[in-house]
Amino acid sequence: MPGDETERINLIVLFGGQSAEHDVSCTTAAHVLAAADPAKYDITPIGISTDGQWALADGALAALRRGPNALPSQLDPSGSDVSPTPMLASASDAPGQTVVMPLLHGPMGEDGTVQGLLELSGLAYVGAGVLGSAVAMDKAMAKQVCTAAGIAQARYRAFAEHELTPALAQDIADDLGLPAFVKPANMGSSIGVSKASTVEELRDAIDLALSYDEMIVVEEAVVGKEIEVAVLGNTDPQAATPGEIVPGDDFYSYEDKYISDRSYAVIPAPIGEAALAEAKELAIATFRTLRCDGLARVDFFWEDPSTQINGRPGRGFLLNEVNTMPGFTPISMFPKMWIADGVSYPEIIDRLVDLAIERHGRRRRNTAH
Repeated sequence: MPGDETERINLIVLFGGQSAEHDVSCTTAAHVLAAADPAKYDITPIGISTDGQWALADGALAALRRGPNALPSQLDPSGSDVSPTPMLASASDAPGQTVVMPLLHGPMGEDGTVQGLLELSGLAYVGAGVLGSAVAMDKAMAKQVCTAAGIAQARYRAFAEHELTPALAQDIADDLGLPAFVKPANMGSSIGVSKASTVEELRDAIDLALSYDEMIVVEEAVVGKEIEVAVLGNTDPQAATPGEIVPGDDFYSYEDKYISDRSYAVIPAPIGEAALAEAKELAIATFRTLRCDGLARVDFFWEDPSTQINGRPGRGFLLNEVNTMPGFTPISMFPKMWIADGVSYPEIIDRLVDLAIERHGRRRRNTAH
């Protein structure tokens, strides 16, 4: 067992990163380091700055040595410079089992880039592989794949920056109706997301989203509950009891998630036992469709089929998006849902490490010839 002194696991925690979700990652990492069992893991915190510089997070390491209560609420990614390739190669050659937790949100971390580096380094790592990470990160591609799999979604339009024309905003408004939501395809934490109620607002929202990504997704506004499902597993994924997010803002924005503290969660979501079971089944089906591993948070809109919405019956569950590295902050839904099901925060970390080791062993069997 990992608790045996001779079988302690070398746990490398990557955090920070170059995306607009840098600060969220630093907060996530602080709480993971505080919860990881020091009897099981030798932890090495590696920070990545917004300009891509990797460093041994000396401050976090010193705080860890004083005990988890000494850790700040947000880690500082700066410290002694390290070069990624030699550091990971050295970790791969180290005695015992090494596992990397890439607690990176958004582009250049959650999108398959770092996962590819870890694959080349021969290291076990937490979360989805290159394909699952890349497809789930790109909302436009994920929607295409899930449409092909028959998973119901809100009506949407996706396009690249070079496809933008003066008439496109009006065309989208005529197609999807207003209000509509505009999102960068490759971003999370609701960064760059806007609600547009007029064609002029739609044009401005597209311009904002294009400042984050060259691919844009525009979705119809859905009148329904926001339901989230936490999934853990590899080949046999399990879903926690779904929860509902009740936003305090006009929608579940970045400020609503991390600043204002007006939103709140209801677990289990108040949608009835049958709908809760359906949400879990759909989350697992989506997890498998997008080739996820380890963990994911699968988000849905729920239109109650027993009610009338704009003169038609509710459509039930509509997939919103899949997050392959959900946040682990105190207000994050992923740990909240598992904790509500009796799985503690440290146990979540242990399961993720075990799943990383299992997946790595399985992958090595198929790639090491």
